[in-house]
Amino acid sequence: MKLQPVIHSIIGGMLLFSVAGCASNKPDSGRKLIWSDEFDKKGLPDAAKWNYDTGGSGFGNEEAQFYTKDRLENARVENGKLIIEARRENRDDKKYTSARLLTKGKFSFQYGTVEVRAKLPKGRGTWPAIWMMSEDMKKWPDDGELDIMEHVGYHQGYIHASVHTKKYNHVLHTQKTDTLFVKDASDKFHVYKADWSPEKIEVYIDNQKFFTYENKEKSDEAWPFDKPYFIILNLAIGGFWGGKEGIDDTIFPQKFEIDYVRVYQNK
Repeated sequence: MKLQPVIHSIIGGMLLFSVAGCASNKPDSGRKLIWSDEFDKKGLPDAAKWNYDTGGSGFGNEEAQFYTKDRLENARVENGKLIIEARRENRDDKKYTSARLLTKGKFSFQYGTVEVRAKLPKGRGTWPAIWMMSEDMKKWPDDGELDIMEHVGYHQGYIHASVHTKKYNHVLHTQKTDTLFVKDASDKFHVYKADWSPEKIEVYIDNQKFFTYENKEKSDEAWPFDKPYFIILNLAIGGFWGGKEGIDDTIFPQKFEIDYVRVYQNK
């Protein structure tokens, strides 16, 4: 069933398991759907819902790709899926192209549930992510970052969820994170979900919770998650983490496939 409601702004260690199969793609009847993209219109991603980050700056992570805009080879909708495709091809001084889509300026929300049904690329050098940042981002990591799903291809099947704040981040080696092993993450679709409330953030894969971050300290340094955030979908290549063991040039092209993105709030 394709869902259409749209609203533009709402204010309101390692742990290892394994999961298999895929959760139902039926809407959560206990919540109110406030925004979604079902990717049911072939062609470029819906410009009313998505913007692009572009260029080959490395984006603070020494990434190896050039992010393009309005280019079907790197971001398109086909067969009811959003395809973000990384290709081995020269663009400026980079030898890979890909895409990074975000709802910044078009949709943000404060508190709720994000669900993304996706199938991940594979291969050494790939680094797909589903994540969120503050609509009013002034300084990273002070304004916060929520990583719902990150996967690096040299560590196949290990899915990471994390938060970054002024007090807790990877630069200080204090990052709050956990990992769930999903053996078929690149072969089947799985539902990646984050529940976000004023008290805590919980992250799930196919309804199996594996990461919790609680608002225990009640401080801006530890909990900047009290403002509207937007959604980001991207497929990076290389970088300080994704490229830690190099890039396998024989794997391209690689696709990050997204069946839907849905945002709910409690009724």
